Amino acid sequence: MNLQNLPNVDADLFETPTTGRVFSAPPSEHPARILLLYGSLRERSFSRLAVEEAARLLEAMGAETRIFNPRGLPLADAEDASHPKVQELRELVQWSEGMVWCSPERHGAMTGIMKTQIDWIPLSLGAVRPTQGKTLAVMQVCGGSQSFNAVNQLRVLGRWMRMLTLPNQSSVPKAFMEFDDNDRMKPSAYYDRIVDVMEELVKFTLLVRDRSDYLTDRYSERRESAEQLSKRVNQRSI
Repeated sequence: MNLQNLPNVDADLFETPTTGRVFSAPPSEHPARILLLYGSLRERSFSRLAVEEAARLLEAMGAETRIFNPRGLPLADAEDASHPKVQELRELVQWSEGMVWCSPERHGAMTGIMKTQIDWIPLSLGAVRPTQGKTLAVMQVCGGSQSFNAVNQLRVLGRWMRMLTLPNQSSVPKAFMEFDDNDRMKPSAYYDRIVDVMEELVKFTLLVRDRSDYLTDRYSERRESAEQLSKRVNQRSI
């Protein structure tokens, strides 16, 4: 390792990634743990129905799933973080190894219900980021023609939360036509895409979960103490 041309680098903290380091951790044997969030409180919520369909697929693929019901979750900062629904959500986030976020598109964007759930997920707890290194699949349901506004926004948020967001995604147009009277999704290319996305999510979760600590270990953060890092990511002015 020659650092002669890198005078600004701290040689004691600089590391060269290797295949051996990436794959040094033995694979876990427990099922992949997936948390699913949806963005509507309607009695017949198509984002919830899509998430329930996704959960069935994930469980068939061997994953363990939890679906968070956002009803009763207060607006971000309207209540203290000790609120029972906030605590429930945060505990599920810490339990999970991957997530599915599914929002309706409303006025060309994700819903407030969806954004409120994400806003209650802390960027950090002390010096630990609870979403960092977890996998994320994004989905949306549309009332009209197919659009990708909501999933594009969810991708931005996933990146901000330092999550590994999958290349694949699902957008279901005219969702009211895609579910039968038993609230099950009809066979279609849109259903097949959800199968694809969930399959990809399980694969990436199994690939990443045992090495996420190494994959998210950063030179800049190795230069900071835990106290300094906590102070930076928990600034009161944000």
